[in-house]
Amino acid sequence: MGLSQLCLLLFAAVLLAVVVFAPWIVAWFIRFSRADIVGTEKLFLATIYVGAVPAVLLWHSLFSLLGRVAKRQMFVAENVSSLRRISWACMAGAGICILSAGYYIPWLMVAIPALFVGLIVRVVKNVFALGVALQADADLTV
Repeated sequence: MGLSQLCLLLFAAVLLAVVVFAPWIVAWFIRFSRADIVGTEKLFLATIYVGAVPAVLLWHSLFSLLGRVAKRQMFVAENVSSLRRISWACMAGAGICILSAGYYIPWLMVAIPALFVGLIVRVVKNVFALGVALQADADLTV
């Protein structure tokens, strides 16, 4: 198993822990924070639970993509689809964080990088789509 897949498994464990222990994490954060966010516990929980959905979809797509790459299946349509889902998951996460910035501005520090990563993955997806088309052309000429 590659280092990337191992890191993804660790990320999955952390994501699961955050979802399971979210009420305690939020309570601790509210007590720890110097910002005036008392009373926003339900909003933080909503952000975590709603944000976990695109995070799980992103994780699954990336794990599948890495599995195909490990099998040397680079320019296949499934990789383009995985990259598309990863990009949209980043965008969805960014949208959730932008909405959450309405009650806690620092969520923008998560939203902006998520948008940027989503755009980068979109460009990589377009490159892979061209690679799939070139691969199909090469397969037809042989």
